[in-house]
Amino acid sequence: QVQLVESGGGLVQAGGSLSLSCAASGRTFRSYNMGWFRQAPGKEREFVAAITWSGAITYYADSVKGRFTISRDNAKNMVYLQMNSLKPEDTAVYYCAADPKPLNLRPSTREGDWAPWGQGTQVTVSS
Repeated sequence: QVQLVESGGGLVQAGGSLSLSCAASGRTFRSYNMGWFRQAPGKEREFVAAITWSGAITYYADSVKGRFTISRDNAKNMVYLQMNSLKPEDTAVYYCAADPKPLNLRPSTREGDWAPWGQGTQVTVSS
């Protein structure tokens, strides 16, 4: 059973940067797409970014495109989310997730298509 553990959240002023990390263990990490989602208070969990199992292709929500960068290090079983030019509306709990299907050609943006999930890390952006 794969386990995902996020880290790197915190409080930052608008315009600042944060880097999130997700450590994976328990299965062949390099065969699975990885993604980041977020959930703001009172809102549904939403797609943020995804990266294919090879790391060759990345996908982003329109709201973060050009500001966030997802990457992975298959040798270390890690996936990262670099967040720049942060805005107050980026405030949320950020979750790392794994694609349940190995070697899936295209990651889904739907929450229900991902499992398992990490416990989440809080990101707060002050204005």
